[in-house]
Amino acid sequence: MFIEQGIKPENQFWKYIVGSVLIIIASIIGQIPFGVAVMAKVIADGKPIPSETDEMMGFLEPNVSLSLIMLSFVFAIVAVFLVIKYLHKQTIHSVTTSRKKTDWRRIFFAFGIWSLFNIVTVAIDYYATPEDYVFNFRPIPFAIMAAIAIILIPIQTSTEEYVFRGYLMQGFGNLAKNRWFPLVMTSVIFGGMHVFNPEVGKMGYFIMVYYIGTGFFLGIITLMDEGMELALGFHAANNLIGALLVTSDWSAIQTNSVLKDISEPTAGYDVLLPVVIIFPILLLIFSKMYRWTDWKEKLSGNITITPKPIFPDEERHSDI
Repeated sequence: MFIEQGIKPENQFWKYIVGSVLIIIASIIGQIPFGVAVMAKVIADGKPIPSETDEMMGFLEPNVSLSLIMLSFVFAIVAVFLVIKYLHKQTIHSVTTSRKKTDWRRIFFAFGIWSLFNIVTVAIDYYATPEDYVFNFRPIPFAIMAAIAIILIPIQTSTEEYVFRGYLMQGFGNLAKNRWFPLVMTSVIFGGMHVFNPEVGKMGYFIMVYYIGTGFFLGIITLMDEGMELALGFHAANNLIGALLVTSDWSAIQTNSVLKDISEPTAGYDVLLPVVIIFPILLLIFSKMYRWTDWKEKLSGNITITPKPIFPDEERHSDI
């Protein structure tokens, strides 16, 4: 069972607090090059230091910003892997899945289905309200951005998944010895992590319903599927396809995408639609495809660890 793989007597919760601090420190170190680049431009151009998040994100050339912002996640994922290996004495595989091998077909299936959904919905919205968009495509900047995004955005999304649906999911399981508490905590913290995004400033706190709802969706598919593969694929598709297709002056990551959204952002039905309708449909598709059962037990049941029996041969070896 996935969540049980991190539950050991020596894997006490204080280690997860220490590990989380180390991961945060690594992420902050990874942000230094971005800060240095911003300050260099401020000095060179004689401009004031950007005070708002959206101004900061759009201060540098988009491809430079994208590279430098994603760099912090490179530092963070290295820290995640080191913390798992050396602080918790676990394998990366044990925080990824309960299967014998990582199921790449699951990752690509989730990536494909969510990529298709995003492409179709953007196309529909573009043809329904063309006045909300400008054609932003420039071949060379787009090609450079695509190369950067294809390499670095999956690192960003995988970092978040390993932290929340892997590391902290097992960590809170260690603490509570049940499943509902890790699901709630990782989802709320994941959503709360986005509170400083410029989208929140533009649309208000109502958009947090989407962020926290997405956290619950990713947590549910991880617990029901006994592994992170579906969450890894979904999250990568969500951020990568979004970066390639649409940007705006108020988005957290601004890119040389195909389209630019120039509409006035509002939080309405489009915030509730994924959480209330689309995510439940995806849950139904995944559950039918992967034959999920025992929903109540897997999402809210207690965690019980059956001690491994010691056979005479093992006992003899343990005395040597």
